[in-house]
Amino acid sequence: MIYLVVSATFFMAIHLLIAGTTVRDRLIDAFGETFYLLAFSGLSVAGIVWLVASYNHAAIEDTWLVWDFGPGVRHLGGLIMLVASLFAVMGLLTPNPTAVGGGEVLKSDDPARGMVRITRHPFLWGAAIWAGFHLVANGDAASIVFFGTFLVLSILGTVSIDSKRRRGYGEAWARFSAKTSNIPFGAIITRRNSLNLEEIGLWRLAAATAVFLAILLSHAWLFGVSPFPGGWVPF
Repeated sequence: MIYLVVSATFFMAIHLLIAGTTVRDRLIDAFGETFYLLAFSGLSVAGIVWLVASYNHAAIEDTWLVWDFGPGVRHLGGLIMLVASLFAVMGLLTPNPTAVGGGEVLKSDDPARGMVRITRHPFLWGAAIWAGFHLVANGDAASIVFFGTFLVLSILGTVSIDSKRRRGYGEAWARFSAKTSNIPFGAIITRRNSLNLEEIGLWRLAAATAVFLAILLSHAWLFGVSPFPGGWVPF
């Protein structure tokens, strides 16, 4: 378990103490954006490989049950993961000023389109839903550390990205953020924006549904746990 805690701490630290602060800006000024992105990507890949390996070991050798809400919670997984897939996949397929390299979108006449009307951070909220459900459904110490890491990073990441974009794009970002929201549906509820399903597009919906079904049907093969009632395995 100690390796899992250390790897989780490392992964959170590089995101919250480097990418999420002005340290990032100073590193870019000193070494250039390309070098920074390559170095940070390398650290992130190494960190996530270490984190996953540590979790796999801890889940088998060194964990204990903290809570168990029963099969009822796990049976909700299909619906909850569908929502997570819709946010994450449709978010990735939508031009967004908060995405890596997405600053140019702010120059368009209306940068808040499609999923961005719902939230500035659709992918991260999809990741948060995924992590939050798995944390609650599993309930063991190793899963709490592992999925809790992604839950915290996903939520704090939205705040961190907003801060970086505010520093980098000034007035253009202020105009964009005034008509969008971090919290899903916040801008729509407060009437600063409106839902436009046509902008989201059927092809994005189809792509997200396809990803969801692929993961659902292959979950037992990929992760050794069936998401279906009774432990049914489709193939």
